[in-house]
Amino acid sequence: MLRRAVPLLALAGTTIALGACGGGGEETATVASLPSGCQQVSEPPPKHRALDKPKQALTAGERLTATVDTSCGRFDIRLDTSTQPKTVNSFAYLAKKGFYDDTTFNRIVPHFVIQGGDPDGTGRGGPGYRFEDEPVQGDYVQGAVAMANAGPDTNGSQFFVCLEDLSGRLAKSYNLFGMVTAGMDTVHAVRKGDVMKSVTIAERPRS
Repeated sequence: MLRRAVPLLALAGTTIALGACGGGGEETATVASLPSGCQQVSEPPPKHRALDKPKQALTAGERLTATVDTSCGRFDIRLDTSTQPKTVNSFAYLAKKGFYDDTTFNRIVPHFVIQGGDPDGTGRGGPGYRFEDEPVQGDYVQGAVAMANAGPDTNGSQFFVCLEDLSGRLAKSYNLFGMVTAGMDTVHAVRKGDVMKSVTIAERPRS
Protein backbone atom coordinates (compact mmCIF):
# COMPACT_ATOMS: atom_id res chain seq x y z
CA MET A 1 0.00 0.00 0.00
CA LEU A 2 1.32 3.40 -0.92
CA ARG A 3 1.68 5.97 1.81
CA ARG A 4 1.02 9.65 1.36
CA ALA A 5 4.21 11.43 0.52
CA VAL A 6 3.04 14.33 -1.55
CA PRO A 7 3.84 18.01 -1.24
CA LEU A 8 0.98 19.99 0.25
CA LEU A 9 -0.20 23.17 -1.35
CA ALA A 10 -2.14 26.00 0.19
CA LEU A 11 -5.09 27.27 -1.75
CA ALA A 12 -7.42 29.92 -0.38
CA GLY A 13 -6.46 28.95 3.15
CA THR A 14 -7.14 25.23 2.62
CA THR A 15 -4.41 22.60 2.58
CA ILE A 16 -4.92 20.22 -0.33
CA ALA A 17 -2.92 17.21 -1.51
CA LEU A 18 -3.22 15.83 -5.02
CA GLY A 19 -2.20 12.40 -3.82
CA ALA A 20 -3.00 9.07 -5.35
CA CYS A 21 -3.32 7.55 -1.92
CA GLY A 22 -3.63 8.32 1.77
CA GLY A 23 -6.30 9.20 4.27
CA GLY A 24 -7.25 12.42 5.97
CA GLY A 25 -9.92 14.95 5.20
CA GLU A 26 -10.71 16.33 1.79
CA GLU A 27 -12.94 19.00 0.34
CA THR A 28 -15.98 17.60 -1.45
CA ALA A 29 -18.84 19.30 -3.20
CA THR A 30 -22.15 19.52 -1.37
CA VAL A 31 -25.16 19.66 -3.66
CA ALA A 32 -28.89 19.48 -3.03
CA SER A 33 -29.50 17.39 -6.14
CA LEU A 34 -27.49 15.69 -8.84
CA PRO A 35 -27.14 17.21 -12.30
CA SER A 36 -29.50 15.60 -14.78
CA GLY A 37 -28.11 12.32 -16.11
CA CYS A 38 -25.62 11.71 -13.33
CA GLN A 39 -25.56 8.34 -11.64
CA GLN A 40 -24.21 7.74 -8.14
CA VAL A 41 -23.28 4.36 -6.73
CA SER A 42 -23.87 3.11 -3.21
CA GLU A 43 -21.59 0.08 -3.59
CA PRO A 44 -17.81 0.09 -4.14
CA PRO A 45 -16.67 -0.33 -7.75
CA PRO A 46 -15.71 -3.80 -8.94
CA LYS A 47 -12.24 -4.99 -8.02
CA HIS A 48 -9.66 -4.99 -10.78
CA ARG A 49 -6.82 -7.43 -10.92
CA ALA A 50 -3.31 -6.03 -10.71
CA LEU A 51 -1.72 -5.54 -14.12
CA ASP A 52 1.87 -5.79 -15.25
CA LYS A 53 3.61 -2.58 -16.25
CA PRO A 54 3.12 -2.17 -20.01
CA LYS A 55 5.90 -2.06 -22.54
CA GLN A 56 6.26 1.19 -24.44
CA ALA A 57 3.95 0.60 -27.40
CA LEU A 58 3.17 4.07 -28.74
CA THR A 59 5.43 6.39 -30.65
CA ALA A 60 5.99 9.96 -29.54
CA GLY A 61 3.93 12.26 -31.72
CA GLU A 62 1.00 9.91 -32.30
CA ARG A 63 -2.28 11.83 -32.51
CA LEU A 64 -4.52 10.25 -29.89
CA THR A 65 -7.74 11.29 -28.17
CA ALA A 66 -9.41 9.75 -25.12
CA THR A 67 -13.18 9.89 -24.70
CA VAL A 68 -14.24 9.58 -21.06
CA ASP A 69 -17.83 8.41 -20.80
CA THR A 70 -19.27 9.30 -17.40
CA SER A 71 -22.66 9.13 -15.74
CA CYS A 72 -22.88 12.90 -16.32
CA GLY A 73 -21.96 12.82 -20.00
CA ARG A 74 -18.75 12.65 -21.98
CA PHE A 75 -15.57 14.66 -22.28
CA ASP A 76 -12.69 14.35 -24.73
CA ILE A 77 -8.98 14.61 -23.92
CA ARG A 78 -6.29 15.43 -26.47
CA LEU A 79 -3.40 13.24 -25.33
CA ASP A 80 0.15 14.64 -25.40
CA THR A 81 2.29 11.82 -26.74
CA SER A 82 5.12 14.19 -27.67
CA THR A 83 6.17 15.26 -24.16
CA GLN A 84 4.46 12.53 -22.10
CA PRO A 85 4.88 9.27 -24.07
CA LYS A 86 5.24 7.03 -21.00
CA THR A 87 2.20 8.55 -19.30
CA VAL A 88 -0.03 8.32 -22.36
CA ASN A 89 1.23 4.79 -23.04
CA SER A 90 0.15 3.68 -19.55
CA PHE A 91 -3.16 5.58 -19.68
CA ALA A 92 -4.05 4.10 -23.07
CA TYR A 93 -3.03 0.62 -21.92
CA LEU A 94 -5.30 0.82 -18.87
CA ALA A 95 -8.17 2.20 -20.95
CA LYS A 96 -7.89 -0.59 -23.51
CA LYS A 97 -7.82 -3.17 -20.70
CA GLY A 98 -11.11 -1.77 -19.37
CA PHE A 99 -9.39 -0.80 -16.13
CA TYR A 100 -11.35 2.43 -15.75
CA ASP A 101 -14.74 0.90 -16.54
CA ASP A 102 -17.34 1.46 -13.79
CA THR A 103 -14.91 3.19 -11.42
CA THR A 104 -15.93 6.33 -9.54
CA PHE A 105 -14.61 9.84 -9.15
CA ASN A 106 -13.25 9.61 -5.62
CA ARG A 107 -12.15 13.21 -5.01
CA ILE A 108 -13.76 16.53 -5.86
CA VAL A 109 -12.24 19.85 -4.80
CA PRO A 110 -14.51 22.71 -5.91
CA HIS A 111 -12.80 25.37 -8.05
CA PHE A 112 -9.72 23.11 -8.18
CA VAL A 113 -9.87 19.55 -9.58
CA ILE A 114 -11.89 16.39 -10.05
CA GLN A 115 -9.96 13.14 -9.58
CA GLY A 116 -10.67 9.55 -10.59
CA GLY A 117 -9.05 6.38 -11.83
CA ASP A 118 -8.87 4.51 -8.52
CA PRO A 119 -10.23 0.96 -8.96
CA ASP A 120 -11.05 0.79 -5.25
CA GLY A 121 -12.75 4.18 -5.02
CA THR A 122 -10.83 4.95 -1.83
CA GLY A 123 -8.02 7.17 -3.12
CA ARG A 124 -5.51 4.42 -2.27
CA GLY A 125 -5.83 2.12 -5.27
CA GLY A 126 -3.78 1.67 -8.40
CA PRO A 127 -3.04 -0.65 -11.31
CA GLY A 128 -0.43 -2.80 -9.56
CA TYR A 129 2.58 -0.95 -10.97
CA ARG A 130 4.21 2.48 -10.92
CA PHE A 131 5.91 4.47 -13.64
CA GLU A 132 8.28 7.38 -13.84
CA ASP A 133 7.71 11.12 -13.82
CA GLU A 134 8.12 13.01 -17.09
CA PRO A 135 9.10 16.69 -17.43
CA VAL A 136 6.06 18.95 -17.22
CA GLN A 137 5.77 21.35 -20.12
CA GLY A 138 2.97 23.88 -20.11
CA ASP A 139 0.75 24.92 -17.23
CA TYR A 140 -2.13 23.45 -15.26
CA VAL A 141 -4.76 25.56 -16.97
CA GLN A 142 -8.50 24.88 -16.95
CA GLY A 143 -9.09 21.52 -18.61
CA ALA A 144 -5.53 20.27 -18.12
CA VAL A 145 -5.32 16.55 -17.31
CA ALA A 146 -2.49 15.22 -15.14
CA MET A 147 -1.51 12.21 -13.06
CA ALA A 148 -2.03 12.16 -9.30
CA ASN A 149 0.85 10.60 -7.38
CA ALA A 150 2.26 9.82 -3.96
CA GLY A 151 5.68 11.32 -4.57
CA PRO A 152 8.38 11.11 -7.24
CA ASP A 153 7.99 8.27 -9.77
CA THR A 154 4.83 6.81 -8.18
CA ASN A 155 2.39 7.38 -11.04
CA GLY A 156 -0.31 4.74 -11.43
CA SER A 157 -3.88 5.04 -12.68
CA GLN A 158 -5.33 8.03 -10.84
CA PHE A 159 -5.61 11.30 -12.75
CA PHE A 160 -7.18 14.71 -12.26
CA VAL A 161 -8.74 17.44 -14.40
CA CYS A 162 -8.26 21.10 -13.50
CA LEU A 163 -11.54 22.96 -13.01
CA GLU A 164 -9.87 26.36 -13.18
CA ASP A 165 -6.57 27.88 -14.29
CA LEU A 166 -4.09 26.75 -11.64
CA SER A 167 -1.01 28.24 -13.31
CA GLY A 168 1.51 29.14 -10.63
CA ARG A 169 -0.65 27.62 -7.89
CA LEU A 170 0.29 23.99 -8.41
CA ALA A 171 3.85 22.66 -8.35
CA LYS A 172 4.88 21.01 -11.62
CA SER A 173 5.11 17.63 -9.93
CA TYR A 174 2.27 15.91 -11.80
CA ASN A 175 2.67 14.49 -15.31
CA LEU A 176 0.63 16.80 -17.55
CA PHE A 177 -0.49 14.47 -20.31
CA GLY A 178 -3.63 15.91 -21.85
CA MET A 179 -6.14 18.69 -22.34
CA VAL A 180 -9.93 18.54 -22.38
CA THR A 181 -11.06 19.68 -25.83
CA ALA A 182 -14.80 19.06 -25.46
CA GLY A 183 -17.18 18.46 -22.58
CA MET A 184 -15.95 20.82 -19.86
CA ASP A 185 -19.61 21.18 -18.86
CA THR A 186 -19.52 17.47 -18.04
CA VAL A 187 -16.31 17.90 -16.04
CA HIS A 188 -17.93 20.64 -13.97
CA ALA A 189 -21.04 18.51 -13.42
CA VAL A 190 -19.13 15.57 -11.91
CA ARG A 191 -19.56 15.04 -8.16
CA LYS A 192 -17.92 12.58 -5.78
CA GLY A 193 -19.26 9.09 -6.42
CA ASP A 194 -20.27 9.69 -10.03
CA VAL A 195 -19.33 6.87 -12.37
CA MET A 196 -16.61 6.72 -15.01
CA LYS A 197 -18.25 4.25 -17.37
CA SER A 198 -15.37 3.83 -19.78
CA VAL A 199 -12.35 5.46 -21.42
CA THR A 200 -11.93 4.94 -25.16
CA ILE A 201 -8.75 5.72 -27.10
CA ALA A 202 -8.89 6.72 -30.75
CA GLU A 203 -6.53 8.16 -33.34
CA ARG A 204 -7.10 11.83 -34.02
CA PRO A 205 -7.58 12.69 -37.70
CA ARG A 206 -5.12 15.07 -39.27
CA SER A 207 -6.54 18.43 -40.24
